[in-house]
Amino acid sequence: MAYKNYCLVCGGTGCNANTGEEIYHELIKKAKELGVENDVQIVKTGCFGFCEKGPIVKILPEEAFYVHVKPSDAEELIKEHIIKGRIVERLHYSEDGQDVQERGKIDDMRFYQKQYRIVLRNCGFINPEDIEEYIGREGYQGLAKALTEMTPDQIIEELKISGLRGRGGAGFPTWMKWNFTKQAQSDVKYIVCNADEGDPGAYMDRSTIEGDPHSVIEAMTIGAKAIGASQGFVYIRAEYPLAIHRLEVAMKQAHEYGLLGKDILGTGFDFEIEIRLGAGAFVCGEETALIASIEGERGIPKPRPPFPAVKGLWGKPTLINNVETYANIPMIILKGGNWFASVGTEKSKGTKVFALTGKIKNSGLVEVPMGTTLREIIYDVGGGIKNGKKFKAVQTGGPSGGVLTADKLDTPIDFDNLVSAGSMMGSGGMIVMNEDDCIVDIVRFYLDFSVDESCGKCSPCRIGGRKLLNILDKIVDGKGEMSDIDKIKEISTAMRRSSLCALGQTTPNPVLSIINLFWEELLAHIKDKKCPAGKCKKLLSFSIVRDTCIGCGVCAKKCPANAIIPENCEPLPGKKKPPYFIDINKCVKCGECLTACKFKSVVKL
Repeated sequence: MAYKNYCLVCGGTGCNANTGEEIYHELIKKAKELGVENDVQIVKTGCFGFCEKGPIVKILPEEAFYVHVKPSDAEELIKEHIIKGRIVERLHYSEDGQDVQERGKIDDMRFYQKQYRIVLRNCGFINPEDIEEYIGREGYQGLAKALTEMTPDQIIEELKISGLRGRGGAGFPTWMKWNFTKQAQSDVKYIVCNADEGDPGAYMDRSTIEGDPHSVIEAMTIGAKAIGASQGFVYIRAEYPLAIHRLEVAMKQAHEYGLLGKDILGTGFDFEIEIRLGAGAFVCGEETALIASIEGERGIPKPRPPFPAVKGLWGKPTLINNVETYANIPMIILKGGNWFASVGTEKSKGTKVFALTGKIKNSGLVEVPMGTTLREIIYDVGGGIKNGKKFKAVQTGGPSGGVLTADKLDTPIDFDNLVSAGSMMGSGGMIVMNEDDCIVDIVRFYLDFSVDESCGKCSPCRIGGRKLLNILDKIVDGKGEMSDIDKIKEISTAMRRSSLCALGQTTPNPVLSIINLFWEELLAHIKDKKCPAGKCKKLLSFSIVRDTCIGCGVCAKKCPANAIIPENCEPLPGKKKPPYFIDINKCVKCGECLTACKFKSVVKL
């Protein structure tokens, strides 16, 4: 049945957590109540990417883009848009006060203008729980081509032409990894999808599975044909229930359509996939630790070589790629390696998905061609810094990445450029900081995360990370010494050289970024015992300006420590009450007085 309108409701985890599920059901309910259920098809999709504006509802064919929708808006959307054909202006997205519809298509929105979607091509466009919608957008055509027209060598050759590098962080050429596994001699081989995404603020892989699970299944099946495997595993965190559910639904449907299991597409090729749940350990993103976890062992890394391509799961050759890498494969096979290689930079082809967060106007999931500059991502896609604040730095590569300052904003992002600039691509977390952020405190947060997530197997990581954290704790507490700088460098060098896996080897990166890029700020913490950004509590003090204090006592009422009391004196000239002052011995530095004072008489020193 053809519908007059199609109503797409964001069904990603973020929007679902913010009444997205209720909006979907309420729209269906209201459409029935108002007798237009046959005029509009209401579909729950994956993430639209523009998470800052969620929950999002998009109505076709007008491409009306409704933001911050509530369940109570459902009736108005059905009555006004579906029945009367009128845009609901109050919910419609606008840029700079101008209705986006007047600017042209939704794709002309600044958030999407510089994006190029290969991995996220179906997220926000299809119902991820309906295989026919995936098939309707060229789904499984790449698999059909691979199974019926291509040899394993031709599949790998197409990947080689594409120039695709693994999106899990290391950037290893994908074709080479596939070829190593293919060449390994064994009666049994395995293929694994690494969906254990644990970086703070990163949700690219989870959203891809939530919005387009069939693309991963299709890619793994193509990979199985290429290397000669008949069994695959998706290793995913148990804390991602929506992604797991949609993957299970997609696998069931793929079986029903003859796209998974025995004799796929009548070619005689067999392939099965199982889901293995992880317990949420960051180190299990490392290949050897992930393998140990699937085997039922404790998830800790092992020395390499042998590499998994030679000796992986249960000692058999195993191909491991992450979700984003796999999601590129079907389109490479279908459209050809040259098509993919036409996007990106000389050494980093294709696109990269980033989780853009922090002090940015438009946070969300963005996919841009390799070579897009940090400035374009932050200011054009991200809309710049919130509340007119100044840009301070951007953290890329997750907790083990580096911090880049304003002089690096015109760096075209790709694997090699980010390393040259002092950071790394990682899995794609990108956190923007403004002038109010204390870089020492932020790096301490990342370090704390890495120390918590260390498996503890090797002493450089287990002891070195803890030692670095202890030093940063000292510095933010105002007890730092200049000799601590040398200790940081010495420990970092040892960790980089001798840690067993990438977690320990890269943990010092953010700490070293402070020394290299924020020397003055670090020095202020150590020598002057001051936090220039005013974030490190133990380095702060509050004071009341006598001349402007009117003696209202609001700050004293808010103070949880009773540290604010009126001065024992007569009111100052022109004032009715004496000014207040802060007893620094009682002050707990919570900042409540600063927030409460409407006359800006409380200052932070």
